[in-house]
Amino acid sequence: MKILIRNLPRTLSENELEELFKVYGEVQSCTLILDKATGESKGFGFVEIAKVGNAKAA
Repeated sequence: MKILIRNLPRTLSENELEELFKVYGEVQSCTLILDKATGESKGFGFVEIAKVGNAKAA
């Protein structure tokens, strides 16, 4: 299940985001949305967790 994560600090890395969600289960993917012009985070992204129940708990 893919989860939209908003209001993230623009300094947060994909690795840090993945670490935050690992406690809920296996993270299949983790993607921050980046500004094309600057390459900096836009403050939101997506985390995909394998099991639906774990994703809902997150």
